[in-house]
Amino acid sequence: MSLLKSIATALAMITIALQAWQCTTDNKQRKNRYPHPTPDSVALTFLPGIVSGDSLDFNACFSPDGERFYFSRSRHGKWVIYMTEYKDTTWGKPVLAPFSDTTYSQADPFITGDGTLLFISNRPRDMRDSIADYDIWSVRLQGDGSWTTPVNVAAVNSDSTEYYVSASANGNLYFASNREGTLGSHDIYVSRYVDGIYTTPENLGPAINATVMEHDPMISPDEQYLIFTSVDRADSYGSGDLYYSRRGSDGVWTQAQNMGSRVNTNTYEYCSYLTSDGAYLFYSTNYDVKWISTKYLLTAINRN
Repeated sequence: MSLLKSIATALAMITIALQAWQCTTDNKQRKNRYPHPTPDSVALTFLPGIVSGDSLDFNACFSPDGERFYFSRSRHGKWVIYMTEYKDTTWGKPVLAPFSDTTYSQADPFITGDGTLLFISNRPRDMRDSIADYDIWSVRLQGDGSWTTPVNVAAVNSDSTEYYVSASANGNLYFASNREGTLGSHDIYVSRYVDGIYTTPENLGPAINATVMEHDPMISPDEQYLIFTSVDRADSYGSGDLYYSRRGSDGVWTQAQNMGSRVNTNTYEYCSYLTSDGAYLFYSTNYDVKWISTKYLLTAINRN
């Protein structure tokens, strides 16, 4: 009973935090041209035939103005980032994102509060880089519509793989890595943004990271909760499920909890993303991008 009370208390506190965030969020993302029907208590496939097609489609995000939607797709043995634009009351045919370089794999787009687009790629850092790992990179859309040259976010990258990055409102970066010192094969880390500099990444510890594999962190803007994928836990519905943890007033993360059968299935759920108006949770499963109302983001935990 004490465990159930603890879960209920955690859910109530996260609900309050989410509602407060929704009330204070600016109107930018409310311009999103959400396609209809919009989901409620049951997750729907997002833009079938446009974003979710006949290939592996995953990890997506809206542009700050809500007029573009970026997502990852498996193509010819590589990961590439596509983009669809909203024009004349409809979402258009997806095209390669302008900054894409199909010489390498690129995936996991995330746009920060200042408009920087972060992604991962196995492109070498420079001519001397011979390690075939994934790093976090950044680009920015310029006023003339062109994109800057990709920049390696060297402060957070290592000689191991880094992937799936999300950022809080204060600039802290959360990502997964299989670098030395993990508790499992891959763990979730945070690099704090202090005085314009990314600090040495810190492992989030055993409340988040277990002995198998954790990846794809989605941090809330106020860093009050984290949603991520964990693999082969005892309470998993499938091989990989979405879990959540709340950060207490003391800064300590609570023990991760399974988000339940409303989002998790007997397959693999990953790449969670929260729209900036707080209205929808996006995630990937069964080769498609799904979305569900955040009214059920917290009540999704189902212990039956």
